[in-house]
Order: sequence, then C-alpha cells, then structure tokens
Amino acid sequence: MIPFSVLDLAPIVEGSTAQDALARARRLATHADRLGYNRYWLAEHHNMPGIASAATAVMIAHAGQDTQKIRLGAGGIMLPNHAPIMVAEQFGTLEAIYPGRIDLGLGRAPGGDQAVAHALRRTLVGGEDRFPKEVVELQAWLGEVQPGQRVQAVPGGGTNIPLWILGSSTFGAQLAAHLGLPYAFASHFAPQQMERAIQIYRETFQPSEQLKTPHVMLGFNMIAADTDEEAHLLASSLRRTFVNLRRGTPTRLAPPDLSFDEEILPHERIMLETILSCSAVGSAQTVKAKLEDFIGRTGADELILSAHIFDETARHRSYEIAAEVRESLTPAKAAE
Repeated sequence: MIPFSVLDLAPIVEGSTAQDALARARRLATHADRLGYNRYWLAEHHNMPGIASAATAVMIAHAGQDTQKIRLGAGGIMLPNHAPIMVAEQFGTLEAIYPGRIDLGLGRAPGGDQAVAHALRRTLVGGEDRFPKEVVELQAWLGEVQPGQRVQAVPGGGTNIPLWILGSSTFGAQLAAHLGLPYAFASHFAPQQMERAIQIYRETFQPSEQLKTPHVMLGFNMIAADTDEEAHLLASSLRRTFVNLRRGTPTRLAPPDLSFDEEILPHERIMLETILSCSAVGSAQTVKAKLEDFIGRTGADELILSAHIFDETARHRSYEIAAEVRESLTPAKAAE
C-alpha cells in the first residue's frame, strides 16, 4: 500500500495570528500521526504573510510534541540560506528529541523572491551554484565523526539523518540520482517537468548506503470533503492564494468564497489549470478516482499531500478522507 504523508506550510488564515498557525500545525501533526500518515513535513518560506514556517527546524520541534510514530521533517530546508554545519546541528538536535523519526529534505531555492534571496545570502560571493557541494558537506557533518576531526556537529555527527533532494525541475532529479538519495518533486505547484524528472531519476539512479533503489515522493493537493460541491468551495481559498501570489500580492489564507472566481482573468485560469493539475478536489469517490489515475500514471512510491484549507475542522476532515481512500485504493493501480 502506497504511503501517504503530509506537507504543511503552517498557513496563517485571515483573522488569525502566527501564534494560531503554530498551534494549528501542532494539532495537524498529531492528527496525521493518529491517522497513520508516514511523514509530517514543514516547508521553509520567507517574507510570506500567510506562511508561518520560516524557522523550519523550530517548527518541527514544536509540531512534533504530541506525536508518537510519524516521521517529522523538512520539505524542505533551503540549503543555500544556511551554513551546512548549522543545519546538521539543528537536525541533530531534532534527532536527539525524536530519535529515528527525523527527515531532512533539501532545496536550492531561497524560499522567497529576489529581495529575500539578497537578504538571506548576504555572505555569499559570486554566482556559483554551490548546492551539490553543500549537500555532500552536510552529509559529512551528519556522518561518523572521524579520528582527529577538529570541528564536528554536536549534536549531529554520527546521526546519519536521511537526506532527501527536493526539486521542481530535472536538476534535482539528476543530483538525487547521482547521490543515491530519495527524491521529492513539487508537483503540487510546479508539475510541468514532473514526468521527465521522474524518468531521469529512475534511469540514472546510483545506489548508496542510504538507499538501494530509487524512491520518488510526489506532492499532491488534496481538498476532500463529504461532497464535491463542498470541496470545490473549500478549494477556492487555494485558487485565491495562487492568483494573489502570481499578482505579486501574497496574503493570508482567505476564507472560501466562490465569488472570487469571477475575478480571475483568462490567463490566470490557464495558470491555475497548469499549476494545480496534480490535485484532487471532491468527495471520497472523486478523489479516489483521481488518486488512482495519478499513482498509476506516475508510479509514485509515496505521495505527500497538501491541504491548503481555511477551516481547521475541514482541513482535518480532508486528511481523514484521504486516509480512508488510501485504504481502498486498487492495489494493481497503486503498484503500477
């Protein structure tokens, strides 16, 4: 049976605060744990008024407090923003708090626009893409401490925390395959190169100590409700979020409102159709059909579901429906 995981951006909804978003994240992690989800990941974003997960390692420590079994991690840490040894220390600390349950997904984007990149990368010199080298460096900090090693990550050294490469293009697929690491693709908002990236990753994968065979986890939007009509209404918050983001006016997560759809321009509708093509919006029967088609088409080894829903109860219900659907997926289709 294909594992399902949870991707959370700790959304700040209209009329609430970042403190409220942190509490909601903690409750969602606990809810996902009880439902049997495989992982609960938080994503690093900056300068976004509707996202509270900028301090990702801190958020993971907070959100995991009431969990028992679910793996906890970053989806991901934007490595160019950080010194690799500091990432090793932060996640080594998390490993000490939640032994055997920590994942570390790595991305090479800044997690914001160019102004954010400038603010975060003030100490970097030149335009060289150091991401592959820094991934290898981070692996070394998390690996076994060598005799005579003068600098080590404490905590961190010797933990061998599982690393993942994140991506929305073929670059990450090539790197993950070369290093023998699992690969998570951001198909929930950038699906254009998904199929080609999967192909490259699987065809060029080189086994490593961490991973012997390729493992692909795909992002997928899940807006599930008891009826198709209710789910379509709930999804209006997600549509509004993407339209406002593309307009350069990011906002807090708005309550569902179908009237906003009337304001969406034709070119914005095309944009939404593209970036939200890896989504299931509807009742259990509807999302089951879409999931079986998506899994059968991609051969995904795992799905990480994002439910960007305004109402907390409705958001929890969406993950409940997804968990129920997972149990009823046709094995033959899920294994293709």
